[in-house]
Amino acid sequence: MQPYTFFDRDISWLGFNERVLMEAADKTVPLFERIKFLSIFSSNLDEFYRVRIPALMALAITNHKKKQYETDTESLLQKAGNIIQKQLNQYGHILTQEILPALKEKNVHLIYNEPIPAKLLPILADYFYTHVLAFLQPVLLSDYSKKCFPENNKLYLLVAATDENGDELIAILNIPSDFLPRFFSVNHEGILYSIFLDDVIKANLHRIFPGYKIKYSSSFKITRDAELDLQDELMDDLAGRIEEQIAKRDLGFATRFLYQPGTPARIIQTLIQKLGIADATIVEGGNYHNLKELSSLPLSSYKELNYAGWPAVLHTSFGYTNNIFHIMQQQDVMLHIPFQNYNPVLRFFTEAAIDKDVTEIYITLYRVASDSRIANALISAASNGKKVTVFVELKARFDEANNLKWAKKMKAAGIKIIYSIPGLKVHAKIALIKRKESNRIQYYSVLATGNFNESTAKFYTDHILFTTQKNLVKEMELLFIFLAYRKKADQFPCLQFNHLLVAQFNLQQKFISLINREIENVNKGIPGRIVIKLNNLEEKVLIQKLYDASNAGVQVQLIVRSICCLIPGVKNMSENITVTRIVDRNLEHGRIFIFHNNGNSEIYMGSADWMNRNIYRRIEVCFPIPDEKIKKQLTEIINIQLSDSVKAVSLNNVLENIPVIANNNTSVQSQKMICEYLSNN
Repeated sequence: MQPYTFFDRDISWLGFNERVLMEAADKTVPLFERIKFLSIFSSNLDEFYRVRIPALMALAITNHKKKQYETDTESLLQKAGNIIQKQLNQYGHILTQEILPALKEKNVHLIYNEPIPAKLLPILADYFYTHVLAFLQPVLLSDYSKKCFPENNKLYLLVAATDENGDELIAILNIPSDFLPRFFSVNHEGILYSIFLDDVIKANLHRIFPGYKIKYSSSFKITRDAELDLQDELMDDLAGRIEEQIAKRDLGFATRFLYQPGTPARIIQTLIQKLGIADATIVEGGNYHNLKELSSLPLSSYKELNYAGWPAVLHTSFGYTNNIFHIMQQQDVMLHIPFQNYNPVLRFFTEAAIDKDVTEIYITLYRVASDSRIANALISAASNGKKVTVFVELKARFDEANNLKWAKKMKAAGIKIIYSIPGLKVHAKIALIKRKESNRIQYYSVLATGNFNESTAKFYTDHILFTTQKNLVKEMELLFIFLAYRKKADQFPCLQFNHLLVAQFNLQQKFISLINREIENVNKGIPGRIVIKLNNLEEKVLIQKLYDASNAGVQVQLIVRSICCLIPGVKNMSENITVTRIVDRNLEHGRIFIFHNNGNSEIYMGSADWMNRNIYRRIEVCFPIPDEKIKKQLTEIINIQLSDSVKAVSLNNVLENIPVIANNNTSVQSQKMICEYLSNN
C-alpha cells in the first residue's frame, strides 16, 4: 500500500481564499455583496501574512540552521507567493474590469486609479481642512526615529518634494483611516462619488508642504507578526502580560512590505534600510492597500446592490412569554442560527439574571461581542446576588483586547473571572446554570458550536443545544471544576468523561473508536458511512484513520469550509472520500459528526475542528445528540448541504475548487433551502 500523503495546510488555506474570490467573481451575486467578498479576501490575506508567513519564515530559518528540509520550506514560501500573486491579479481584474464599471451604471462612482473630477476638488479641500488635517503627522525620512515606526497594517504615504533650490525632501505621512472613514462620499449631480482617504490627502499635499513642488507620492504598508509571546506557563498575571504584548503587536517582526507601483527603487531601498525590514517579503502591490475596507463603502441602502434579507424565524418551542427554564424542562431544543432567532440564547442569561431561584451561572467566553448583552446580563446576575463564574480566554487571536476589557468590567462587578493558562486555550462553547427547585438543584445548560456572541450570530451558521440531560450537565459541572484549577489535563489522570468529548481527555480517542466501528461494520458486510462537517481538517492521526476507513470501503463525505489537508479521491488511499466546500452569504461555522452505526446513527456536535491546535493545545467540547427529533433535523440539514449545486464546490486531488453540477437540472442553494426548511418546521 502506498504511504499516506497530505495537502499542505497553508496552500490549502490559500485554496479557500480562492473560493472566496470565486464568489466575488460570480455575476449572480449582487454588486455590493461581491465587494464584500473582495473585502473578506483582503482581510484573510492580511491575516495570512500576520500569522502564517511568520511561521513559515521561522521554519525556513530553523531548517537552514539545521541543514534540513531547507528546499521544501523555501519552495513552499515561493509556491505560496506565486499563488497569492495569481489571486491578486484576478482580484484586480474583478474589481476594475467588472465591479467598478457595473457600479457606474448604477450612478455609483468609486474613484480608483483615476483623477478626481475637478468639480469635486473644492469640496475635498473643505473636508481636508475640517476633518483630515488634524490627524496628519508628517515625519521627514532623514529624521526617522522609533516614534514614527510604521505600525502593523496601518497606511502611510511616502512623499517626495523639492524646494525652489531643487533640494529634495522625503517624508512619511500617515493615512489616518483608523480615525476617519476610508472613503469620503458625496452625492453630486445625481452621482454618488466615493474617494479614498489616500486620494483626499494626495490632492492636498501642497497644503501640507507649502513652498515645495510635489514630485510623487506613493502608499505603503507593513504587515507584522501577530503572535503573542506567552511562553511562561507559570505566569500569574496573564492579563497583564497579554496587555503588554498587545501593545507591542503592532510593532512586531515585519513579514511583508507592500508598496505602490512606480515608487523609485532607490527610495524603496532607503526606506527598507531605515525601517529595518530587510527580512520582510517585498511586494509591489496596487495603488491602494487595506482593501478589506471596501466593505465600508456607503452602499447598504441600495437594495439592488445587496442580498434580500432572510429573516430569522423564532423557534417554535420558544414562545414570547414562556419562561425559558419551563421550556427546557419539557424537552431538548436546538437552534440553527442565523436562520433561527438568537434571542433564546440571550433570554437564557437575562432570565437567569433576575430569576430568584437561580443560584449559580458558569460560562466559557472565547470571543465576546463588543457591546455584549450576555456579558451585561452576567453583570446583572452578580449584582442580584448570584454566584457567577466566567472563564475568559484572553488568547483569542485579535480579540484579546476586547476580551480583556470585558473581563475587567465583569470582575469589577463581582464576577469570578478565571483565565486559561498560557499554554492552553479554552475554546469550548458551554454554559451551565444551577436553579433551586423543590429543595433540590436543577441544572440547565447550553452547548454550542460557536461563540456566545450576538454579533457574529447574525452571519455565522452555528448550532446551539439547550438541554437538562443529567449525563451531560453533570459532566459539564465536572469540566467547570477542572477549568477552575487552571492546570493541564495530564495533571488530572483520574478525571473521566463518558458522555462529553473533551479534548485533552477523550475526544480524539472517541472519534477514532467511532471510525473503527464503521470499519468493523463494513468488514462484517454492513454498510458504513461517515459524514463530517468542519471548518478545518489538519490533524494527521484522524485523517489517517479516515484513509483507513476509505480503504475498508466506508463511504466518507466531508464538508470542510477552509483548510483541508486530506487528499480526496486517490486510489488505495481515499477513493471513497469526497470533500465539499460551501461559501455563501453566511459563514459556515458549525461542526457536526455523523456515524451511520448500522442505521442507528450517532451524532456529535461541538467546538472542535480537527486541527493540531484543537486536538492537542485546547480544551474543546463535543456533545452527543440523543434526541431523535433533533437527530432527524440535523441529518436533513446536512443532506441539503451535501446536495448543494449553487454555492458548493468539490475539492479534487490536486486542490482545485471544482463547481458542483446540479443533478436533474435542479439547482440547490443549501443556505437558502435550510432557511426555508426551518421556516416550515
